[in-house]
Amino acid sequence: MKTTLNATLKNSRILLADDHAVVRLGFRLLLEGAGGEVVGEADSGEAALRLYAELTPDLLVMDVSMPGMGGLATLERLRAAHPAARVLMLSAHNDAVIPVRALRLGARGYLCKRCAPDEFVRAVRQVANDQRYLDPELAPAVALAQLSGSAHPVESLTEKEFAVFLQLAQGSSVNEVAEKFFLSPSTVGTHLYHIKQKLNLQNAAEMALLAVRSGLVEV
Repeated sequence: MKTTLNATLKNSRILLADDHAVVRLGFRLLLEGAGGEVVGEADSGEAALRLYAELTPDLLVMDVSMPGMGGLATLERLRAAHPAARVLMLSAHNDAVIPVRALRLGARGYLCKRCAPDEFVRAVRQVANDQRYLDPELAPAVALAQLSGSAHPVESLTEKEFAVFLQLAQGSSVNEVAEKFFLSPSTVGTHLYHIKQKLNLQNAAEMALLAVRSGLVEV
């Protein structure tokens, strides 16, 4: 079916960040078909930060789940260095936890990867125009979570604790997390202690199980 949004991204310079080359190719074809210019591609958060500084795109389209520091930690560092950065976050997750976190960290938009091609282009167009965008299917759950103040037990974690939690739940060691986030192992150990206390977890296995059951980590 022919898209109804042709040429809506004219003059928009876009940076893509996703660790899957095939996914990036699909995004590139959709964006260029709508008149946008993909100025660069990154396969990790670290690469996205470096390319953003080099290319100064109009917006960054970035996956939440990537190797290294991951999308949320990358978003936090990017916004600290470039407060005006426009970022559309993408994810396979359809829960409210990660969208709420992403929006708090300064993302202009959040979209589930299962969306239709036209919806993807529409989301990019709105963020490129400095407008907010939230996946219509996620909007009710996100609104409820923000009103109630808690979408899930992990909402009790601070932003840094949540980033550390995601890394540890995916099997990274304390030393690996420390290296990714430029922290000392003792600082990560302190975050781990607080995570276990807040979520009533005993070990890494329970942490991983909670993350999987919550839809925060892909199996």
